[in-house]
Amino acid sequence: MIIATSGEIAGKRIVRTIGIVRGNTIRARHIGKDIVALFKNIFGGEIEEYTKLLGESRDQSLDRMVAQASELGANAIIDVRFSTSYIMANAAEILAYGTAVVVEDAA
Repeated sequence: MIIATSGEIAGKRIVRTIGIVRGNTIRARHIGKDIVALFKNIFGGEIEEYTKLLGESRDQSLDRMVAQASELGANAIIDVRFSTSYIMANAAEILAYGTAVVVEDAA
């Protein structure tokens, strides 16, 4: 599966547009990670626990989007974007979305 943030893929031509696909996950923070984050906030530095949590969330959202595109018969997704929104005080949604297409090698 080809995934691109642009509206086209070099060396390929779009032969069919299937439509929008998406994948999301909602993750809650862990109290233990919040305590570590509090200390990092006081002393400075990257909060690796949150970096890892958000990275895993983005990967899971992408995987779910790709799965949906594959089920629909796509071999590429263009115009891919991410969106984040808060659901409640300690939970956030990561959404990946794009346009599922079928591409072929350009002549």
